[in-house]
Amino acid sequence: MITIIAEAGVNHCGSKERALEMVHAAAKAGADYVKFQTFKAEKLVSKSAPKAEYQAANDPTSGQTQLEMLKALELTINDFKDIADECNRCGIGFLSTPFDLDSIRELEALNMDFWKIPSGEITNLPYLRTIARQGKPVVMSTGMSSLPEINAAVQALCDAGLQRDQITLLHCNTQYPTPPVDVNLRAMESLRELGCNGVGFSDHTLGIAIPLAAAALGAEVIEKHFTLSRELPGPDHKASLTPTELAEMVNGIRTIEQALGRKEKVMTDSEKTNVSIARKSIVASREIRKGEIFSDENLTTKRPATGLSPMQWDSVIGTPARRDYLPDEPIDKI
Repeated sequence: MITIIAEAGVNHCGSKERALEMVHAAAKAGADYVKFQTFKAEKLVSKSAPKAEYQAANDPTSGQTQLEMLKALELTINDFKDIADECNRCGIGFLSTPFDLDSIRELEALNMDFWKIPSGEITNLPYLRTIARQGKPVVMSTGMSSLPEINAAVQALCDAGLQRDQITLLHCNTQYPTPPVDVNLRAMESLRELGCNGVGFSDHTLGIAIPLAAAALGAEVIEKHFTLSRELPGPDHKASLTPTELAEMVNGIRTIEQALGRKEKVMTDSEKTNVSIARKSIVASREIRKGEIFSDENLTTKRPATGLSPMQWDSVIGTPARRDYLPDEPIDKI
């Protein structure tokens, strides 16, 4: 079953109450997990760190530094405890991505099912080692990374105690929103060759078409940002789904999941009743008298498939009719 992560991220705008609303929205949409981001701004960025271009473009008038922007989006570990409790009440899994070592240690107490490593930490060796030492499965996004960098990160996790079958790799493009031409979903095939537990897709495109395509291509995990409103202030809202769109994506993925089926080509129970309706029988194309030789001139094929199969055509042609036939009458077994 495809695991669907509804990425709340920092779209709560620093409000625990809004974060709780997002838990309810993600649960209602049918996602498996709702994921947040845990960080201490001072431990994440330096005072001089600029905003990313997309962050500045989404909030062009504030003049904030990246540190100031992130500081306003922080939630406390006690906030996350309340959020995790609400997830449990709503029947949806709680996740939060840590962005610094202190946040890893704090989140450890919340007993998440697995750790989610963001693309930006894939070259952070101390971070990778600290995550691995927790001993739980890892889902790691791979935006901005080459295959050698990804493999080095996987090896670092394994050297610190994980097995490759505990690691799932998400193909990702770290641009918000990602232009479709830069998505390159087939890169999942290369990630699969690294021999980890599985592959998936962390999506930053607009709309739901591309995550649905990822599901059809075999993604085992799909992560997508959502927001309560794209009109809210903050860096990620514009590239996020509304709750209604999130529900549409979840329903679409579940439909695709059912449709993927298995490799065998078999007749399904639902189509068996249509066999006789859609296929044909060998029938008389005109009146045929007893003893007349069956030929291309006096035989044809028509629905329904209640007589001889047209695949027996060659065994019928050239044999004598055992009785009279009217036009459209099925030919008896030879």
